[in-house]
Amino acid sequence: MPTITPYDWALRPAAPEDVEAVAELRAVVMRADLERLGRYDEHRVRQRLRDAFLPEHTSVIESGGAFAGCVTLRPGADGWWLENFLLSPALQGHGIGSAVLRSLLARADAERLTVRLDVLRGSAARRLYERHGFGLEREDAVDVFLVREPVVREAS
Repeated sequence: MPTITPYDWALRPAAPEDVEAVAELRAVVMRADLERLGRYDEHRVRQRLRDAFLPEHTSVIESGGAFAGCVTLRPGADGWWLENFLLSPALQGHGIGSAVLRSLLARADAERLTVRLDVLRGSAARRLYERHGFGLEREDAVDVFLVREPVVREAS
């Protein structure tokens, strides 16, 4: 199997027919965290995605031309909500998630938009977001809400 690099990915607009692949990936990716919190339900984890799927705000991540994950940037009151940032477990740890996130945050910075998201308490994904400038906004018994203000670069 060839080595996977952070450059072996592309984004394409999601289509309504992507919903089942995304719902299945969500169930796989979130299972351990949901089980740890006592909240895993095999049907509900998929149905919540189906009910909230917004193909017009979602991009599919492809690696090697195949479905590898997705990310949603839903417009919010003062910026974007980053949702359903899911990457196949086989591709995690190769820099693809960081590369995708950097590209999205560069867009947010260029448009001077705040980005918000939430992760499950105890999720390893929180470290990824914190490495990319997200900070704690608030938390509850299940979710941790993070926010990142746009980084405005001075012209040189």
